[in-house]
Amino acid sequence: FDDNAAGRLVSKLTFNVEQVAEATTNAVTITLREGLTIVGLLGYMFYTNWKLTLIFLAVGPLIAAVVSYASKRFRKISKRIQGSMGDITHVASESITGYRVVRTFGGEDYERQRFQEVNNKNLKQSLKMASTQAISVPVIQVLVAIAIAGLVWMMLAPEIRGEMTTGQLVAFITAATTMAKPIRQVTSVHAKIQKGVAAAYDVFETIDESPEQDPGTYSPDRVEGDIEFDEVAFRYRDQLDNVLEGISLSIPAGQSVALVGRSGSGKSTLVSLLPRFYEYTGGDIRIDGHSLRDFSLKALRKQIALVTQNVVLFNDTIAANIAYGALRDCTPEEIREAAAKAHALEFIDRMPEGLDTMIGDNGVMLSGGQRQRLAIARALLKNAPILILDEATSALDTESERHIQEALETVMQGRTTLVIAHRLSTIEKADRILVMDNGRIAESGRHDELLAAGGAYAQLHQMQFSEQS
Repeated sequence: FDDNAAGRLVSKLTFNVEQVAEATTNAVTITLREGLTIVGLLGYMFYTNWKLTLIFLAVGPLIAAVVSYASKRFRKISKRIQGSMGDITHVASESITGYRVVRTFGGEDYERQRFQEVNNKNLKQSLKMASTQAISVPVIQVLVAIAIAGLVWMMLAPEIRGEMTTGQLVAFITAATTMAKPIRQVTSVHAKIQKGVAAAYDVFETIDESPEQDPGTYSPDRVEGDIEFDEVAFRYRDQLDNVLEGISLSIPAGQSVALVGRSGSGKSTLVSLLPRFYEYTGGDIRIDGHSLRDFSLKALRKQIALVTQNVVLFNDTIAANIAYGALRDCTPEEIREAAAKAHALEFIDRMPEGLDTMIGDNGVMLSGGQRQRLAIARALLKNAPILILDEATSALDTESERHIQEALETVMQGRTTLVIAHRLSTIEKADRILVMDNGRIAESGRHDELLAAGGAYAQLHQMQFSEQS
């Protein structure tokens, strides 16, 4: 998901799969039917006069050469068309998703130009495909016609014709000419087959992508929540430098730890290792003394609730978004209670259908603060022993943030909580604050201790509150 744009993945799942389906249904059916017809006619011709049949087949190598060239070209162009279809889906998806930014910043002409460019690229490749097919089919038809003409001419020679009667000669010529239609049909669908082959390669390449590593078998019902980072290191790719280095940290169950630091210091990356969205490349992370790799992914993620700054909601009801996935069996009373704790009921009760109100694509009918409160309600409903809050109050106004902060302080009790915060005022009560800098822990301590130390945290605190004043 990190290496592929969403639009290109959607194109693989739609356009490419459709190409494979078309190649494996109509194209294969036609090829088998017409292929068997060709084999049957050739068999009859060999039975009637094998010498004349060999003369007819003399153009076979030429036809094979044309088909081979066309096949390679069809496959190469098909791969380009599939790529361009992915670009079209990607550009269209971005334009639709970001329509407010497009309109606000006058990007209509730019987006129109981008869409036209990828469309023109697709059109160019499609024309190449059509021209290749338009040329290859008539060329093969001409070769078959030449073979038939040569056959008729050779029939004049008694030593080749042998003892064939007039009826046999007519039947032989009829079989040869009848073969022209199935050859044309097979050649015509050949392009579809090559499209399907190229698409299948792309689809199976995606299917064969290494799945998440899940060798663990440990599946506890509920963990206590003791977390230990032991000299943890991480890099996104082998050729890149480490973005986390030497992270050692012990978090007792029920303790809240806040991560602060400048953008790019490794805060979000560090918490992403806990649910194993990424595999750490050095050291180990343990929960209740068990390595994360000992857990099955399902059991591990069952222990963690997550609220990020980029809230994801689905085009469904408010209730379905709060009770999402494994939570879908929760009762309406439980959903309502979670919404109340997240201070979401104040706007939910004003909705036309309350919890059953549809919220549109990614919650487009809700404000940023409302969307974030639904995400917090979802995390509250999960009732997991470990809670990750990644800028969970970033989109809230001051009044809403105060309510949410109170709710979070309640729900954090008895849970191990990792909080990433930009506003330092929201994490002053954390049991411990870690200051991240260039992928390392630069400072660690309580709010008062770090202020008294006069280090990086004190500088961040001073800068932030001087800006506010």
